[in-house]
Amino acid sequence: MSTNVILLGPPGAGKGTQAKTLAERTSLSHVASGDLFRAALREGTELGMLAKSYMDRGELVPNEVVINMILERIQAPDCAAGVIFDGFPRTREQAVALANSMARHDNKIDAVLYLSVPNEVLLRRIAGRQTCKTCGATYNIYYFPSHRPGICDACGGKLYQRSDDSMETAQHRLDVYFAQTMPLIEYYQLQGILHEVDGQREITWVTEAMLKALGRYLTTSAHPKE
Repeated sequence: MSTNVILLGPPGAGKGTQAKTLAERTSLSHVASGDLFRAALREGTELGMLAKSYMDRGELVPNEVVINMILERIQAPDCAAGVIFDGFPRTREQAVALANSMARHDNKIDAVLYLSVPNEVLLRRIAGRQTCKTCGATYNIYYFPSHRPGICDACGGKLYQRSDDSMETAQHRLDVYFAQTMPLIEYYQLQGILHEVDGQREITWVTEAMLKALGRYLTTSAHPKE
C-alpha cells in the first residue's frame, strides 16, 4: 500500500522547502502541481496540449484535466511508495474531485499536513524577500538580511525584490489563499486526517514535527530515512 500526503500552507509558509525535505527523508515522491504542469506543456504531452488549448483561449484549465495529469504522474514507478502533493488541491471542489478520481484507482489521501503561520509573519517573509541577480542567493530584510544593504554576501552581486512581493500584493495573495483554502482545511478536518504544524518554528523543527505526524501513516517502504 502507498502513502499519499497533501501539504497545505499559505504563500511564505515554507511549503516548497518542506515538501522537498520530506521527500528526501522518506521514500515518498514530491509531486508539485506547478512543476507537473510546466513539464507537460514543455514536453507537449496529450494532456499538456489539452491544457494549453484552454490557456491559449484565456480560460482556466478544468479540474478534470489537472487531476488527470496528477493521476498519470502518480502511476509512475517512482511513486510506488506514495507521494507528497504540493500545490494541489487548492479548493474543496478540487479535493472532492481528486478523492473521487483516486478512489476509482483504489487509492486515497492518507494525511494532510497544514503549515500554520501568523499573517504578520507571512507578510514579512514574502515582502522582505530579496534575491541576488548574479548567483541567486536569497535573503530577507526582516529575518536574514545581507551584511551590506542591497549587496549579496556571497558574490557581491546586486539584490532585487520581485515586483509581486510588495506588501500590498502579498496581502492580496494571502487573502485569496485563505478565501479558497479555509473550506478545504475544514473538509480534511472533518475526515480526521488534518495535522496542523507550527510553521513559524525553525525549519528542522518543522520537518521533524511533520515526520512525527506522518509516522503512523508511512508504510515500511516509505518510512523516514535516518
